[in-house]
Order: sequence, then structure tokens, then C-alpha cells
Amino acid sequence: MKLSGLQKYILKNTLQNNKLRVSRNVFEKFYDNKKTAPAKKIRTNIITKSIERLIDKGLLVGFGEKTQYKLFINQIKLTPQGKKTTQELFGKQVKLPLKMKKY
Repeated sequence: MKLSGLQKYILKNTLQNNKLRVSRNVFEKFYDNKKTAPAKKIRTNIITKSIERLIDKGLLVGFGEKTQYKLFINQIKLTPQGKKTTQELFGKQVKLPLKMKKY
């Protein structure tokens, strides 16, 4: 399953957070270390789309308000499948690209 950097950041932070539900304001810190960060209004749209895509994949559950036209997600929670996927992503040891020399 392909995930973007922001989606990996969202999954990792929700797994590391001890609370059951995580507020979406935490994920704006992702852009603090970036050299060319998008504007604040665009950031919220990007984060919302990433959260909605993770919900569609079955990795997250969103909590919020639903109006007639729009869905407002305030908090998220990992599903059991999301916990498993996150542990697989960040729990595995990375292999080094070693090359053997032939003599």
C-alpha cells in the first residue's frame, strides 16, 4: 500500500499518542520543518484530504460533525487494521544496500 509522507506522519503520530482520539491540529507540525511549506489555508485542505483517504482505506475512523453539504473531521482514531499497518511500516528493520565486491 502506497502512502504519502503526510499519511505516514499521521499514522505514526496516532499510534504514538496514548489517547484514544487524536485532534487534527497536531498534524500541522508536519510542515514546520519543510523549506517550502504551503499556505495555512492550503495546509488544512491537504491534511483533510489525507485523513479522508486514510479513512477510505480503512486505516482510520473520523469523529466530527456532518452537515447537509460537508463533513467536518475534528478527531481521528486508528482501526485495528491501521495499527497493524503502522506497526509494519515502522517496526521493520531497514536493509542496508551493501554490495559485495568480486575478487
